[in-house]
Amino acid sequence: MTQHSVHESQPSAGWDADRYDSQFGYVSALAGGVVDLLAPLPGETVLDLGCGTGELAATIAARGARVIAVDGDPAMVAAATGRLGSGVLLADGHDFRIDEQVDAVFSNAALHWMTRPAEVVAAVRRALRPGGRFVAEFGGAHNVAGILAAVRAALAELGLTEGARMPWYFPSPGQYATLLEEHGFQVLRMDYFARPTELTDCPRGVADWVVMFGASLIGHVPADRREAVLARINDLAAPTLLRDGRWYADYHRLRFAAVREPAGASDAAAVG
Repeated sequence: MTQHSVHESQPSAGWDADRYDSQFGYVSALAGGVVDLLAPLPGETVLDLGCGTGELAATIAARGARVIAVDGDPAMVAAATGRLGSGVLLADGHDFRIDEQVDAVFSNAALHWMTRPAEVVAAVRRALRPGGRFVAEFGGAHNVAGILAAVRAALAELGLTEGARMPWYFPSPGQYATLLEEHGFQVLRMDYFARPTELTDCPRGVADWVVMFGASLIGHVPADRREAVLARINDLAAPTLLRDGRWYADYHRLRFAAVREPAGASDAAAVG
C-alpha cells in the first residue's frame, strides 16, 4: 500500500486523535444510520476507508464482520490499532490497494477530505468484489457553509485572505451519483439532508471547530494574530450558529449505498 495521507489537507503535524475522540466524538456517535445502511453480516469482510480512531470499525466488527481499517494519518492509525488490535493500514484513500477483494467498503466523514474523488471511487471499485457494496456518509453541497462564510469574512476584514486553502470536496447528490455510475456502480440510494450538530464539547464555539478541522483555512495566519481571527470568526458566525447559548455546525450530508456492477458491459465504461 502507498503510505500517504487520506486527510491530505490537514497540517503536516497531523491529527490530534485524543482530542478528536474527546471533543468531536459526535462524528462517530451520529453515524448509526450509515452503519445500519451498511448492515454488516457475520463472515463478511468490510473495508473501513478513513477509519479515524476506529470506533465505527469496532462497531462493524462487533456485528460479526471481519474489518480492514484504512487511514492516512499515523496518529489515527495508532489510535485505531489500540482499539482494534490489528488489521489497520496506513494508506492514501486515493490509491490504496489491498491483496483481496472485499464484500463492502464503508466510510464515514472521510470522503470529503479526499479531493480527487474519481481516483477514490476507482480505488474503491478495485477493492470490491463484483456485486460488493459501497456505503458511506460524508459532507455534501453547502456543508458548513455558514462556518466557511464566517472564516472568509474574518480573514477579509483583517487582510489575511492570501494563503487560505479550501480542504474539502462537497458534491451535490447528482454530481456524486454520476461519478459512481461512471465508475461502474449502480446507485441504490442517495440521501441528502441538513444535520445541524451541536458542538457540545467546544467551549470556544465555532473557533474550536475551525482549529480542529479547518487548519488549512487559517494555517497561514501569523501566530500573533490567530486569536483575533478566531474571535472574529465566532462574532460573525454567532447570528446563525449560536442559538440559546449553544453553538452548532451547519452540516449537510450525503449518505449513499451503491454496488459494484458485475463484470460485463458496464465494465467497458468503468474507470480503474
